[in-house]
Amino acid sequence: MRERGGFRVDTGSEKEAVRWVFPRLCDGLREVAREVTAPRHYLKLCGTDEELRSALPEWWQMQPANYFMTTAVTAAATKPLPDGYAMELQRDGAVVRACVFAPGGELAASGYAAETAQAFVYDRIETAVAHRRKGLGIAVMAALGAAKASAASVSLLVASEDGRGLYAGLGWAVLAPFATAVIAEG
Repeated sequence: MRERGGFRVDTGSEKEAVRWVFPRLCDGLREVAREVTAPRHYLKLCGTDEELRSALPEWWQMQPANYFMTTAVTAAATKPLPDGYAMELQRDGAVVRACVFAPGGELAASGYAAETAQAFVYDRIETAVAHRRKGLGIAVMAALGAAKASAASVSLLVASEDGRGLYAGLGWAVLAPFATAVIAEG
């Protein structure tokens, strides 16, 4: 939801309770940074680490640099999943979750996407360490991309340094640096 010149996303996950995403440094970001003291809250900025750090009280911890990316490619090309792996899609309104389960039933890879009138945003694309290098991340991206309803929606994601190379190979381009800070637990 829109909040203070940015967006607040109540993720409620184990790693992250709430995130605020701001397209630029603004008073709203500074207000949130001063008011929030609870752990597992994230502030994210389309900007450099230095810009974000300049707006934060000392209790915020900077995270590794990321990249805000986009693509004109409609969906990632994929090959069939390895033997025994299975894909499951779940939809909850505008949010789609793709899960790849390993032969033993454990979650091997997953990701989310949410669509608005203007954007299709990929989020939390992850592959468990024991299941990497098998094409599962690409399969998750392809499944999510196939769920995109509007060809006019711009595709967006935030990538880590490691992910940037993977996504670039799939036709994604960096739009801007993307800085993140968190209040850690304990």
